Amino acid sequence: MIMGFADFQETLEKLAARILEQDPQNHAQLALVGIRKRGVPLARRLARLIEKVSGSKIPVGVLDITLYRDDLTDIAAQPIVRGTTLDFEVNGKRIVLVDDVLYSGRTVRAAITELIDFGRPECIELLVMVDRGWRELPIEANYVGVTVKTSRTQRVDVLLEEEDGHDQICLTTPKTKP
Repeated sequence: MIMGFADFQETLEKLAARILEQDPQNHAQLALVGIRKRGVPLARRLARLIEKVSGSKIPVGVLDITLYRDDLTDIAAQPIVRGTTLDFEVNGKRIVLVDDVLYSGRTVRAAITELIDFGRPECIELLVMVDRGWRELPIEANYVGVTVKTSRTQRVDVLLEEEDGHDQICLTTPKTKP
């Protein structure tokens, strides 16, 4: 286990505070956009934390990057698209993309490409709970909950109350065959 419930909550609060520190006077232009699947509940939680401190309602959007992936043909013949929801104007917004784990950078590349199809934000920032390294694209997060050194074969799981019944971050090493 990398992070349990209490540390998870504390990390979210620190990340929310760091987002506010970047532009403490202009919350009207801030919007959080979660990347499906686990980035969405994280974005919603962060928005609530920011609203609690700032008093400003922060819009939250949902990106389904399925059709923007560069490995779409490898996933399935008929991929399941769950839909994107952006109930706010993207133009001129300070967008913080939210995801659970940053690995190769390909998911973030797809998210940025889709987001720009909706308009021209003032800027796009990236927040991840875990940066595990092994980038294949030149992408770096602006806000990171925890950085974990991993091997390519290891797996990082961000478990969330909304999806899994509890908050926790785990590192799993696959069993090797004798």
